[in-house]
Amino acid sequence: MACWASLLPSPSPWETPSSPLRMLSGSTCALSRLKSEVCSVNAFGDSQVQAAVKVGFFKRRAASRDDTVVRASAQGNRFGRFYFNVTGFPFPLGPFLERRTVRKEVEKGRIWTFEQEQALGFSSVTINIRMTVIKLLSGGLWVHAPIAPTYECIQLLNELEIPVEHIVLPTFAYEHKIFVGPFSRKYPRAQVWVAPRQWSWPLNLPLEFFGIFKAKKLQDQDLSVPWLSEIEQKTLSCPELGIGPYVEVAFYDKRSRTLLVTDAVIYVPKIPPEIVSKKALLAAAKNGLAVKLLSGGKDVPNDPVIDNVENRQKGWERMVLQILFLGPSNLLEPKKTFNQMSKKLIVSPILKTLVFSKVPEKVEEWVDGIVTDWSFRKIIPCHFSAPIAARPSDFKAAFAFVNGIASEGFTKKLPAFLLSLSVLLGKAASYFPPDDMKTLSSLDEFLVSIGAVKRTVVEKKT
Repeated sequence: MACWASLLPSPSPWETPSSPLRMLSGSTCALSRLKSEVCSVNAFGDSQVQAAVKVGFFKRRAASRDDTVVRASAQGNRFGRFYFNVTGFPFPLGPFLERRTVRKEVEKGRIWTFEQEQALGFSSVTINIRMTVIKLLSGGLWVHAPIAPTYECIQLLNELEIPVEHIVLPTFAYEHKIFVGPFSRKYPRAQVWVAPRQWSWPLNLPLEFFGIFKAKKLQDQDLSVPWLSEIEQKTLSCPELGIGPYVEVAFYDKRSRTLLVTDAVIYVPKIPPEIVSKKALLAAAKNGLAVKLLSGGKDVPNDPVIDNVENRQKGWERMVLQILFLGPSNLLEPKKTFNQMSKKLIVSPILKTLVFSKVPEKVEEWVDGIVTDWSFRKIIPCHFSAPIAARPSDFKAAFAFVNGIASEGFTKKLPAFLLSLSVLLGKAASYFPPDDMKTLSSLDEFLVSIGAVKRTVVEKKT
């Protein structure tokens, strides 16, 4: 997810649905039983699903290609949305059996986003994960951060009637890497590109163990990529943070003036994304163990949760605070902190604490390069809202915390008043409530003590 799952290392090969070792493991019998009940488009092909489509089990709402949003109908979606996945370390990422896909058109006939739901294991914490697709001048598609290739997802992509030319993995993070192998097998003629310095833990294994073959590495400002005239790229490749480096490649689509990032920045919407299910929202609204532990010392009622707008909103606010802070100060009454964190461009508190504050010089260099060279007008990250109406000054304001711990030149590339204006207008923020940051700070201290991450660079005195 945007905040904590991006730090999860890639799983060992037996945890990956597409890996050879997993196929040889004891889960084979379980998968075979699943195959006999429901056809898995992930591992077993989609011939049975196609047959189901022909007899009407999988129907889609009639829609023209001019529609901004295309959704699959609820009737018969069991076959088209099936995807078996129980992998992840230290937490498995759900949903484990079914993933709905929603396609949205960002720029008519040229840019689309595809979203699915993604959850933390067996918890009620759920967020959206996004794949972005751009039509190149060559006539092919450039796919950024592929999602689970369910039959529904592939059908929505194939409806564009444009061949897939490039599949791009812009990060090392497990939550995105896990889908690249299965997705690329749906489009064997497409070239796969991956961010440099890929790694996995506890065993550092090659990409082939994750089902990713013949991949080319993305290099910083590479002049040889086929899409150079349309899409530029800049790589944030941090030094070792402990068990491994943080790597993310940002892209700039010149024609639409769009910045694409993976997890670097997010924009939390006031209301939950469409893809987040009502079931998950209501589950998060219940006063369970997490709420009792993080209630701010108040009594927690055991009232039943009624399905209404108020409870769905409460569930969303609780989800967001857990995703951002892991252990917020008051999960019982989340609205105050939620209002402080929503509807503005921010860096995830987890990435700020555990990654960016530890390598400020590298982050400074990357951010400065982006805001200096790219005149973007919107940002598409892989989680929460997109597209976000934002300019370089907003992006830099979200990273204002780096100014205190990196070099004095961080604010020289943009006028200071532009950065201040972004903050004053509430378009970006880098300050987070101290009480909500306590759990993250304690986690950081623990990880430093065991050598899992580097010590945070001390803020410079002015």
